[in-house]
Amino acid sequence: MKNEEENKCKACGAVLLGRSDKRFCDIHCKSSFHYKKSLTEAPRFYNKVDNQLKQNRRLLKNYNKSGKAIIRKDLLIEEGFNPNYFTHYWKNTKGDVYLFVYEYGFLRKVEHTVEKYILIKWQEYMEK
Repeated sequence: MKNEEENKCKACGAVLLGRSDKRFCDIHCKSSFHYKKSLTEAPRFYNKVDNQLKQNRRLLKNYNKSGKAIIRKDLLIEEGFNPNYFTHYWKNTKGDVYLFVYEYGFLRKVEHTVEKYILIKWQEYMEK
């Protein structure tokens, strides 16, 4: 026989009816409990990487409306861009290595002591 504490919903404390191994009174309490629990835990590695890739892609897309653009590195970094997170790379015939976040690429260049990124969009010819 379960004691009184084991017979209550882990989220809201309501008395549980039904199966003896029931832990939550409904799916809303179950979801709420796990959401609150996730807020107290350290972010998982996958979530951290995925969130940074999403942010990088959003920023590159924002600043590259025409397919090619040049932007100051510090401006992108200020907005949360992290160049260490990318999905793949492409090397052009000149030997420049563009790092890509999905379909948006960037290349670090220094012009007149100012660090900049050349932003491009993935093209079909790059697959070869």
